[in-house]
Amino acid sequence: MTAPQSVPPPLRPKSPASAAAPFLPMSRAEMDRLGWDQCDIILVTGDAYVDHPSFGMAIIGRLLESQGFRVGIISQPDWHSAEAFKALGRPRLFFGVTGGNMDSMVNRYTSDRKIRSDDAYTAGGEGGKRPDRCTVVYTQRCREAFKEVQVVIGGIEASLRRIAHYDYWSDKVRRSILADAKADILIYGNAERAVVEVAHRIAGGEKARELTDVRGVALFRPVPEGYTELPADDLDSADEAAARVAGLTYIRLPSCEVVEQDKEAYARASRVLHREANPGNARPLVQAHGDRDLWLNPPPIPLTSAEMDMVYDLPYARAPHPSYGDAKIPAWDMIKTSVTVMRGCFGGCTFCSITEHEGRIIQSRSEASILREIEQIRDKTPGFAGVISDIGGPTANMYRMACKDPNIEKNCRLPSCVFPDICPNLNTSHDELISLYRKVREVKGIKKVMVASGVRYDLAVKSPEYIKELVTHHVGGYLKIAPEHTERGPLDVMMKPGIGTYDRFKEMFDAAAKEAGKKYYLIPYFIAAHPGTTDEDMLNLALWLKKNKYRADQVQTFLPSPMATATAMYHTGVNTLKGVRRGGSEKIDTVRGGRQRKLHKAFLRYHDPDNWPIIREALRDMGRADLIGPRAEQLVPAVQPLTRPGDKKRPPRMAFKGQRFTTKGVPPVKP
Repeated sequence: MTAPQSVPPPLRPKSPASAAAPFLPMSRAEMDRLGWDQCDIILVTGDAYVDHPSFGMAIIGRLLESQGFRVGIISQPDWHSAEAFKALGRPRLFFGVTGGNMDSMVNRYTSDRKIRSDDAYTAGGEGGKRPDRCTVVYTQRCREAFKEVQVVIGGIEASLRRIAHYDYWSDKVRRSILADAKADILIYGNAERAVVEVAHRIAGGEKARELTDVRGVALFRPVPEGYTELPADDLDSADEAAARVAGLTYIRLPSCEVVEQDKEAYARASRVLHREANPGNARPLVQAHGDRDLWLNPPPIPLTSAEMDMVYDLPYARAPHPSYGDAKIPAWDMIKTSVTVMRGCFGGCTFCSITEHEGRIIQSRSEASILREIEQIRDKTPGFAGVISDIGGPTANMYRMACKDPNIEKNCRLPSCVFPDICPNLNTSHDELISLYRKVREVKGIKKVMVASGVRYDLAVKSPEYIKELVTHHVGGYLKIAPEHTERGPLDVMMKPGIGTYDRFKEMFDAAAKEAGKKYYLIPYFIAAHPGTTDEDMLNLALWLKKNKYRADQVQTFLPSPMATATAMYHTGVNTLKGVRRGGSEKIDTVRGGRQRKLHKAFLRYHDPDNWPIIREALRDMGRADLIGPRAEQLVPAVQPLTRPGDKKRPPRMAFKGQRFTTKGVPPVKP
């Protein structure tokens, strides 16, 4: 039995671009026009099919097409029967199933577990076009449509549910999605390498369930001979044991049945999973589900710049499938003139799922590839007005950043490169990003290049030149920024820098705007009800907002997304950033009750009269009745208005429209 490969072959197209279909077919009529009698692979997705590299099924579909496979798409099928899954016939090799660009439960429900009325990834923005846990449902329907056809699941929903995980919407621990879906194999993360290898090996006659040596996959299999088991009872002792063991090792997580009943065991499993996230040193993980072992191979090796270029240079139509006609797809409208320049994030924010899916190692495209895409946007996008709406990725300013020492990077197990402080081994230079910005601005026909991705301000303050470049050329009035909180308690749990770093960035931002003769503003984002947050923390945040004359129009309440570190804390009440040991784990405050979550959200919108009653009650309970009254330093008035202002209500200081803030027609607000 061989170990997972450590040096995978490079990704290369095996089919000329001239052989590409205008769109991957969604009907038998399109297959007929292409001269196809059968698809090799059919991708089933919970999103509308937009042939653009911001949509996962388009990337995977075009990549498989470049390998010589005939690929079809079944988009948002009617899941109430198997008929819609027969639309393209039986695939020769396998069905590939994904929930889409978002976990289907996150997509369909708010943080208060209310059903959303819309869906940005659906034509017309219509809600209800995908089922709950759609990867599971779609897989079952594929099996019903064509028995014995192999099913490969992937995408963010599968990726974030690859082991036994806490599910916020059912408030319980669920099995690995591979067990619930009954698929043959699960591919996690950005899966280009794995999906290409899996496709070629299935085409060569192997079964998906037998592909045990592919990085970035999870499957049910017996533990192979020659491996030594390390327990996950205590991470430090496991690492010490590993140092004494020669040869192949794996870590056994507490079983699905154990983590369902034992919250401390769940916390331990979560901590181990996140510790074993570095492709350079990660070991296989095993978690029993009943009498079967779920085996997770180490994460995929990150793509090189040449491979990233190849993926983004594939012949995308850069438009929604023609079958949608003139219907608007909100997610497409938002990103159609934006450019992704990198993947991954080494920030490690505990509430975020980017790291769990894309990894901590930054994967960057070359300048040439980025410039080619901008020219394509200019030439192929109907109605293009010369404005690139965003140039970035998971963050705006991690392009080309990496550990200075590859050997240190290979052996590191830290969850963040920037918390509690920026690692001295991290190259934080913004020089290559500044160079890219300047070249992009010189492309003929480009009038403005915006930066809409979130700026990591603790990195930005290391480069005054970057801030000057950003403010002078790439901000359109407002720049979103995410301090998330002002208080050290919740910030430490989030693994975010202190508010002092935000203050330094704001000073530099304002100075650069003044020098450029611009009136620009920062829009700070904050999270309510995050693990580790007390009522006092939210009160202090509200006082900070009022002191700084911020009136948040839209606020975010913590949503426990699958597999995030903060979700493990929410479920278990254990700080998984610290050692998790029986009887010795650090406990953490969690905000679970509906009333407390409502209060924390109300503190963020202290200016809304609807929130004054609950805030007044809380202030009295907290012994802070001195903050009730009409003075500027007080938080809320003592008297509720008799009537709401109605149609003549003065608009908030910052009104939110689409993806932009505007102050047009908005009068200034006094605290």
